[in-house]
Amino acid sequence: MPDGTDQKRDNAPANQAAGTPPAATPPSGSSSRGNLRFLIAAAVAAIAVFFGGREFYDRMNFVYAEDSRIQADLVTVSSRVAGWVTALDVTEGSPVSKGQVLLSIDTREPKLRLSELHAQTAGINAERDRLAAERRMVDKQTASMILSEQSKRDAARITVSSMQPQLKLAKREYERAKSLFERRVFSRRQLDQAENAHSQINREHQIAAAEYKAAQAKLAEVGAERSQLAVLDGDIAILKHRKAELLVHLEKQKLNLNDRTIRSPVDGVIDKTFIKVGEYVTPGQRLALAHDPAKIWIEANIKETQIRLLKPGQTVSVSVDAYPDIAFTGKVTSVGNATTSEFTLLPSPNPSGNFTKITQRLPVRIAIDQKDDLLRPGMMVEVDIDIRNP
Repeated sequence: MPDGTDQKRDNAPANQAAGTPPAATPPSGSSSRGNLRFLIAAAVAAIAVFFGGREFYDRMNFVYAEDSRIQADLVTVSSRVAGWVTALDVTEGSPVSKGQVLLSIDTREPKLRLSELHAQTAGINAERDRLAAERRMVDKQTASMILSEQSKRDAARITVSSMQPQLKLAKREYERAKSLFERRVFSRRQLDQAENAHSQINREHQIAAAEYKAAQAKLAEVGAERSQLAVLDGDIAILKHRKAELLVHLEKQKLNLNDRTIRSPVDGVIDKTFIKVGEYVTPGQRLALAHDPAKIWIEANIKETQIRLLKPGQTVSVSVDAYPDIAFTGKVTSVGNATTSEFTLLPSPNPSGNFTKITQRLPVRIAIDQKDDLLRPGMMVEVDIDIRNP
């Protein structure tokens, strides 16, 4: 019995004779290649949908910035005085503590000036002590003289006052004797005796009055001598002000001497030094840069079209270029109030009238925690700000 293959072979000439073309038999590998293409297309579509959906999700829920940097307060250490650098106690990268000596400047001249001011102050103190002793001496002398002259004046005044009744009595006796003499009652001898008694008492009274006036004049003279105390007080006050002025110069010189020892203003690390031992520095010259590694933050420049989405307190995922395998997190602390273009040194006028609109950026500060002092100022980072947080 012939098989089906022989029958097909026998029917082939008949079909050809009738003018009918033979049927094409598809190769066995075409179906498998078509399936492979379909699978590849489906995989590409799935990947595109996945990444496209992820991109859409990220754009809707995150604000991304790649031109961000780690910032810190770089403190410029400078000098307030001029002089030669005699010692440099730190190098770049040295850890320092606040108040630690960084370098020293020549102190010979301020020390000499300080010694001179101390000597001048001691001289003023000695002169003031001399004037104070002279004042005490004049005070005692004039006080005793015033007491003595006051006693003499009081005695003279008492004498004058006590002789006034005697003078009046002697005058009345003389007048009575004169009257009686004219009436021939008293003799000439009695009149002369009365006149002599009156004249003697009058002279004594005049002498006592003169002594009283002399005592008053002497008391006034002693009072004038006592006014020397006011002159001495003025001299002492002048010395007091001169000493106060010298003390100000003395404190200024001490400050000058202390400023020749430059100390670290912060706890941190020395980033760079700009001088060597033996160099001459001037006031305000930059000597070194330092910063505190514990006080760092990120400054991200965000497009103005996205700034409305940011609020303080939003969490941030941080990727540091230097440490791609370490995950860092932060929080938005503040959003800038002016675009970065406003801080440029040179203005950007538009005299030609041609205008190209460019999206501006605003600085956003992000707080980040330090990890083993890995983060350093100037490092580039990428930030993803989660805007879903309130």
